[in-house]
Amino acid sequence: MHQNDTIIALATPSGAGAIAVIRLSGPKSIPMVDACFKSIHAKTLESQNTHTIHLGHLLEGSRVIDEVLVSLFRNPQSYTGEDVVEISCHGSLYIQQEIIQLFIRQGCRSAQPGEFTLRAFLNAKIDLSQAEAVADLIASESQAAHEVAMKQMRGGFSSEIEKLRQKLIDFTALIELELDFSEEDVEFANRTELEKLLIDLQSKLKILADSFAYGNVLKEGVPVAIAGKPNAGKSSLLNALFNEEKAIVSDIAGTTRDAIEDTLVINGIKYRFIDTAGLRETSDKIESIGINRAKEKIANAKILLYLFDRKDSTPEEVIEAVKSLHHDQLTILLVETKIDQYGGFFENDFNTQVMNELRGTYTHALTAISCFEENSIRSLKGQLEWEVNEMKNSSSVVVSNSRHYDAMIRALSAIQSVQQGLNTNLSGDLLALDLKDALLALSEITGAIEVDKDILGTIFGKFCIGK
Repeated sequence: MHQNDTIIALATPSGAGAIAVIRLSGPKSIPMVDACFKSIHAKTLESQNTHTIHLGHLLEGSRVIDEVLVSLFRNPQSYTGEDVVEISCHGSLYIQQEIIQLFIRQGCRSAQPGEFTLRAFLNAKIDLSQAEAVADLIASESQAAHEVAMKQMRGGFSSEIEKLRQKLIDFTALIELELDFSEEDVEFANRTELEKLLIDLQSKLKILADSFAYGNVLKEGVPVAIAGKPNAGKSSLLNALFNEEKAIVSDIAGTTRDAIEDTLVINGIKYRFIDTAGLRETSDKIESIGINRAKEKIANAKILLYLFDRKDSTPEEVIEAVKSLHHDQLTILLVETKIDQYGGFFENDFNTQVMNELRGTYTHALTAISCFEENSIRSLKGQLEWEVNEMKNSSSVVVSNSRHYDAMIRALSAIQSVQQGLNTNLSGDLLALDLKDALLALSEITGAIEVDKDILGTIFGKFCIGK
C-alpha cells in the first residue's frame, strides 16, 4: 500500500458539467499545485492556512488551462489526514483531463477506487465501519437508506461496538493476569460479574444482529413479490403502483410468463416489486418455466402480496396456495382485487373463512383494492410501510452491512462458548481463548486490529474513484 506518494482523481461524476472537482492527497499535493497556480492576489498556496479557498489560474508554463478555485486542507485537518487540495474547474472533459495529466506528469499517481477513504482509515480519521458507511451513503437511493448510512458514518454503530469491545478487553485482561499468577491460585476476574457481562453482551449483540434483517432491506430495497392465479390482477396492480404501463394487462390467462421487476420509493423506503407469472397447473413448457421462476422470487422475497379475485377462486384454493408459499422469513398480505365490481369492500363469508384459517401463522392482514381507485392503492402502500416498520427491533442502531452481521454472529457464538465454559468450570486459559475470539470478531468490524489486505481491497474496491 502506497502511503508516501501523492494521488489524484476526479471527485465529481465523470462527464461534462458546469464544474468539476479534482482532488489531490499526499505530501506533495500543496507544492505541486502551487507550482502551477497563479493566484489573482499573488499569494502562494504554501503560505496559506488550512481550510481556505483561493481564486486564480492554473497554468502549464505560460499556457492558461483554466480559471479555478483551489481549496486547501492541511494535515491532519483533512478528510484523508494528509495534505489535500481540491481544484474546482469548469466541467469540460478536455479541461478535466488536461489538469489531471498536468499533475501526473509532475509525479502524481492516479488514485485507485476508494483510495482517499482508505487513507482516511489508515490515518485513523475514521474506522472501518464508518468507511463502509461512506460507500453506503453514496449508493443510498432512499431516505431510509440515507439515514442508516449517515448514522453509521457519524459513528453511532462504531460507538456501540466499541463499548462492547472495551468491556470484553477489561475482563480478558483480568483472565490473562490470573494465568500469570496461576501457581498462586488467585482469581482477579470475578466469575459472577463475568457471567452478568456475558448475559448483557449476548443480549445487546443479538439485538444488533437481529436489526440486520431490517437494515439490509432498507439498504438494498424491500423485495415484494406479487403473486396469485392468472388474471388475479397482478399486472394491473404493478401498473397502478408505478402509475404507468409496466406489464401487459389482458383477459387471456398466462400473459405474464417471466418476472417483471422495478423499484419504487414510497415515503422514503425503497421497494423492489416483482410481478410474477400466474400460479396454476399448466402443460405449457414456457409458462411452467415462468411459474417456477415465480416461486423462486417468492422464496427470496420479504413481503408477498397474494392477490385473489373472489369470483374466480374458492376459499380453499386461496388457503392452500398461501400455505404452500409460506416460509418463516416471509410476510404475506392477502389482497382481494377488483372490488369495484362488487361496489366496494365489505365483510363476506369468503374472506371470513380464509382469515379464520390463515390468521396468525400465515398472515395477519387482508386488504381489498381496485386498481382503478387511487385511495385503495394509497391504502395498500400504507400497509406496506407499516409492515417494513414492524421489522425494526428495539435497537437504536441498525446494522445494514453483511460483513458486520457475520462478525457479530461469530462474536455471539464465541461469547456463548465462554458462557458454557463458565457453567462447566472451564479453566481460565480456555476461557481466554474464546474471549479472544469474541474480541477478534468485534475488532474486525471497526478495524481496531490489523485487517487483512485482501479484506481492505474488497471493501474499498467497491468505491468510486475519487472517493
